[in-house]
Amino acid sequence: MDEKSLSRLELNKVLSACADYACLGGAKAVIADLKPSSDLAAVRDMLARTGESLKLLFTHGAAGIEYFDDVSELIGRASKRSTLSCAELRQVCALLRSARLAYTSINGVADDDIVLLRGDSARIYYDKRLEDDITEKVISDDELSDHASAALYSIRSRIKSLNERIRAKLGEYVSGDTAKYLQDGIVTMRGDRFVIPVKAEYRSRVKGLVHDRSQSGATFFIEPEYVLELNNELVALQIDEREEVERILKELSSRVGDMAERLTCDMQVLAEIDSYYARAQYCYSLKCVAPQVNKRGYVNIIKGRHPLIDKNKVVPVSLELGGDYNFLLISGANTGGKTVTLKMCGLFCLMAACGFYLPAAEGTAVCAFDDIFCDVGDSQSIEESLSTFSSHITTVIDMCRRAEAGSLVLIDELGGGTNPDEGQALAKAVVEHFLAVGCRGIITTHFTPLKEYAYTVDGIENASMEFDSSTLKPLYSIKIGLPGASNALAICRRLGMDGDILDRAVTFLSEGGRAFENIVRRAEESRVEAEKKLEEANALQAQWKQKLAEVNRQIDSLNKQREKLAATARAESRRIINERTAEAEELLGEMEELFKKEELSQSDLIKARTLKNKLSDAAYGGEEVQGRVTDYEQATPQNLKEGDSVFFAKLQSVGRVLSVNAKKGEAEIACGSIKTRCKISELSMVGGAPPKKNEVRVRSAGASAPSKPMLEINVLGMTVPEALYEVDNFIDRAVMDNLEEIKVIHGVGTGKLRSAIADRLRSHKNVKSFRLGRYGEGETGVTIITLK
Repeated sequence: MDEKSLSRLELNKVLSACADYACLGGAKAVIADLKPSSDLAAVRDMLARTGESLKLLFTHGAAGIEYFDDVSELIGRASKRSTLSCAELRQVCALLRSARLAYTSINGVADDDIVLLRGDSARIYYDKRLEDDITEKVISDDELSDHASAALYSIRSRIKSLNERIRAKLGEYVSGDTAKYLQDGIVTMRGDRFVIPVKAEYRSRVKGLVHDRSQSGATFFIEPEYVLELNNELVALQIDEREEVERILKELSSRVGDMAERLTCDMQVLAEIDSYYARAQYCYSLKCVAPQVNKRGYVNIIKGRHPLIDKNKVVPVSLELGGDYNFLLISGANTGGKTVTLKMCGLFCLMAACGFYLPAAEGTAVCAFDDIFCDVGDSQSIEESLSTFSSHITTVIDMCRRAEAGSLVLIDELGGGTNPDEGQALAKAVVEHFLAVGCRGIITTHFTPLKEYAYTVDGIENASMEFDSSTLKPLYSIKIGLPGASNALAICRRLGMDGDILDRAVTFLSEGGRAFENIVRRAEESRVEAEKKLEEANALQAQWKQKLAEVNRQIDSLNKQREKLAATARAESRRIINERTAEAEELLGEMEELFKKEELSQSDLIKARTLKNKLSDAAYGGEEVQGRVTDYEQATPQNLKEGDSVFFAKLQSVGRVLSVNAKKGEAEIACGSIKTRCKISELSMVGGAPPKKNEVRVRSAGASAPSKPMLEINVLGMTVPEALYEVDNFIDRAVMDNLEEIKVIHGVGTGKLRSAIADRLRSHKNVKSFRLGRYGEGETGVTIITLK
């Protein structure tokens, strides 16, 4: 890969950001040294390892690599039989622990998709026994445990005991008669030997070995002769301790040296695995997806987000290359995102070639190009005496020489920095060369002739960065198929340039260039407007589809409910008919038994009449038993008088007029046990005499012509058994008529009738719920029943 192009596409910044997620210094070095691969199999292998790392870390919750220092130099010394210190052995132990945890975390996951990393972990070596020995014996960077060996424990126990004996002896000296010879009543040490501080004038009084003198000369540090032998024994024990410590360290170091090669391999394998873990964590933080990789030069980025732009500000961009066309010519306003889009395309290909997932949508595809060339920005060089154009054209010349069919070419502002006529002519020739070579590429431009050229040549397609003409701001999204207007003068106007200058600039534009820019601008505005309308239409279509689906669901639900109610009603009707038929047959059977007698007694006739009345009351015959049909007429003060039968709409019942006040337009009426005063305009005159006590204004379910379903029943004035009987029959007929809600008018009175009806309704199998009437429905004088 071209190193300058890698730098211009800022792959190093991506690698640096990824390296921050690595735990080991070796992994950071691996990531920093990553080079994009053009081998398709190798690229897919790296991407697969990144995918497995994502599953391990974020699906199965596997532990990452535990940190350890670079111990290459220590392992090398141990292999040459050099003895390692306590601190160095602890560093080696950290490597052993990290290797063991990495192996167990990868192989402890029951997932058949984890194949490659499981294979890598098979190369990891760890020695749990050596790890435990170092952990137990080396308790700090400069000390071994007392229990590192039996000999060391014995030596240190004797040293401890001897120290106590020496201190006890010296303590007697300090607190005895010789205390007056001492400068201080303390025991101190000089050269690993216990001594006491004696005043200079009394040093001849204390027999022993002088080890030191204070700077002032007033104090001599003397080792009394009676602890001299004890101190000599203590020094000998300390020598034994050092030798035993050296022996233990040498033994542990030898064991490390024996596995030097395997530990070196561990460091490399763990660094490699950690580098994939770091790539996985970096990709997870950017919400990346696995790209599809190919070698046929096809690139299809779907909603790609440049990884180096703040994720809260970046605008997703989609582009396709290498399918119907090999080159994209991107034009449009300055600061519209042309260069970012060009760099994003190249960077995505490089990231995938390094084993990175891409911050884009599912379905994104990139190519593992053999080489990627990029010329972006101002590359002028003072040292090499190169102008901007010279530097630019030098890079383009190198591209023309080296680019092949498997290359990706990215050029920002091809032909810029010189005379526009010569620049656009040069740009056409360079594009023609690249098309002939067969490579893929993206070129940005402001040259109008180059945009026109793209319409006339196969293999290259115009594209534009969207621009909001109303706000004069770029939208940072690409549209393929149309060139974009540069909008340079409009941008200058937005940035505050004087209007007179801009108006004058317009007059200097060539007629052809001005016309082309105007056409492109109007086409772009029309396309943006059309897309807005399309979005609105699609939104409305989706909204109406959702509403239509909801209506269809409701219709289906209602149909199911209706079918259920109809089925229930049919079943209930059959049950009622069967019950009534059985009762009728039973009554008829009894009557037949009576008429079989040769002579009928008076009691037989009464019984036969009773059976006939029961049969008639149950309305099993072919006649229709009908209550009195009433005709209503609006009541007025002139035609209303005391004793008239009237219909009161608010109670939905017939009552009797008790008194009339024509002046006030009011009347007092009695509806059963209810007495109320109301306006005459609320009353209707009822033809004929008032109803009898037991007369019910409902039609019985006769077998003749069907009658209109009744929604209410009036049981005012009935006894409780009579009312319950009529209410049961009324509910049965309502179920057969598929009614959902019916009303029973029972009045207020003492509340006995209302309570009895409520008790019956609570246990009725066809009643779903019931309630007293509300204001305007009759209130506590009526009960509203909802049927199942």
